[in-house]
Amino acid sequence: MNESALIKKCIDGDQRAQRMLFEKFAPKMLGVCMRYCKSTASAEDVLQDGFVKVFTKLKFYSHTGSLEGWIRKIIVNTALDQIRKNAKFKNDIALDDVDYKLELKGGVLERLAAEDLLKLIKEMPSGYRVVFNMFAIEGYSHKEIGQELSISENTSKSQYSRARAYLKKQLEELKFER
Repeated sequence: MNESALIKKCIDGDQRAQRMLFEKFAPKMLGVCMRYCKSTASAEDVLQDGFVKVFTKLKFYSHTGSLEGWIRKIIVNTALDQIRKNAKFKNDIALDDVDYKLELKGGVLERLAAEDLLKLIKEMPSGYRVVFNMFAIEGYSHKEIGQELSISENTSKSQYSRARAYLKKQLEELKFER
């Protein structure tokens, strides 16, 4: 079944088509959720909530751009909504602007498996993790991040710099362990 037909059937409430769409995109979107959430259970909750929104809003999909990109945006926004609900996130935001540099030496990054990197990202404080994911992985600008999270552009830059410094420290510790 082509994508347009699948979308139409999903909009019409065909549960088989909805399952097909979910199964096609859920594994990738769970990976997105895992970058924003500390636990697999909370990532699965965000994924579930996100797909409820996908099916609710599917009739508004304009068929411009990829369906996967459209779904990813909904999933990311759902993860951000969840983070906004969590009061601890606000406590992680530091308003001062600090400039740290991440310099990787000795090929540590090349030896780092994707699962190790995901583990390091999950261990970051929430504020660092969210901004790092949005800027480095999702491609948002600091201005866009500031607007999405209701923080200043400088706070976004600060959180990103601190996330990089955090990763640098963790990577250096891994280098000495290996």
